[in-house]
Amino acid sequence: MTALQPLFKAIQQSDDRSKMRSHLTPILLEYFEANRAGIFFFDRLKQVSPKLRRVLDIALCVDRNPLFGYMTERHTPVHEGMVTTPKAWKIICPRPDHWHVMAGPLIQGGRIVGSVGCTRDKTMPAFNSQDVTDLSAVCLHLSERTAVLRSTLPTSSEPSILASEQLTPRELEIANLVALGRTNAEIGRELWITENSVKQALKRMFRKLKVRSRTQMVTQISRTQSNS
Repeated sequence: MTALQPLFKAIQQSDDRSKMRSHLTPILLEYFEANRAGIFFFDRLKQVSPKLRRVLDIALCVDRNPLFGYMTERHTPVHEGMVTTPKAWKIICPRPDHWHVMAGPLIQGGRIVGSVGCTRDKTMPAFNSQDVTDLSAVCLHLSERTAVLRSTLPTSSEPSILASEQLTPRELEIANLVALGRTNAEIGRELWITENSVKQALKRMFRKLKVRSRTQMVTQISRTQSNS
């Protein structure tokens, strides 16, 4: 664990989330010997470029990315070898710079509010159990520090978690289509997922927002968005 101490120290010295991302990414790259690394806060995804948003829409979809599904269900870090085969992963994510992927959750109040991700290309070794253990420790410190920043900084700098911010980008797409009056079957056709996937997503969304109906969900999201 001694090798992680500089990273833990850097996390504690971060005084806002933007600096946290820019300052810690190079350290994560070096420590995990990755070719790409990043820290993502779901309530800031609206600020990313359209190209990156398209990538994240896939990465943060439990129906299309088994890593995110595993992480969402268990609230623990994971690498692709834990949830799928190399052959299947090449089909899911054919990018050569994402040949090996590891991701871990940032958690507040029992909810995943962000993630930490690292990738290696096809010439590099796969992530292993020790990498997952180390990432778990990193995610724990990041989650704690992020919670402190939310509670101590002004609202204008660190916005509170709104209803819409509790949902992943894919879940927000589903919510927007629900607001337009689409049925589950119509939503599935539009998003290229099964009707059952829509049903399961809505169940998760209802639990997150503590609502019991599509109308309550749309009302809550609309209210918080209008007040933000």
